[in-house]
Amino acid sequence: MSSKHLLALAAALAAVPTAAQAHHSFAAFFDPDKSVTVTGTVTEFRFTNPHGMIALDVKKPDGSIEKWRAETNAPVILVERGWTRDVIKPGDVVTIEGWPSRDGRNYLRLRDMKDAKGKRIGSAPFEPKAQS
Repeated sequence: MSSKHLLALAAALAAVPTAAQAHHSFAAFFDPDKSVTVTGTVTEFRFTNPHGMIALDVKKPDGSIEKWRAETNAPVILVERGWTRDVIKPGDVVTIEGWPSRDGRNYLRLRDMKDAKGKRIGSAPFEPKAQS
């Protein structure tokens, strides 16, 4: 095997751990037996693999702002459910319902999302799939 081929193989193998770490088990990070709902203003929406992400500013009763993040499915699944990369944008007010993170952070896995008028964004709610 030439050194050129060895170098290409080494580069490909070096990328594997990064890709494997980026994708994680639902059950390891989120509690499927609990639910959380937050309403806030979108500050960022990433339509990226392996999971999309929505950042929100959520106003608390005392007027202070909590930063929240919601993880979505991969773009290919979002598209199947009627989403586009511009379905939401910074400044939009949305209500997100989902499964909370196990560690108590302001982080959740999106199950359902509605716009400021209460209209569902996309089709039916997401359900976690068993992962090994």
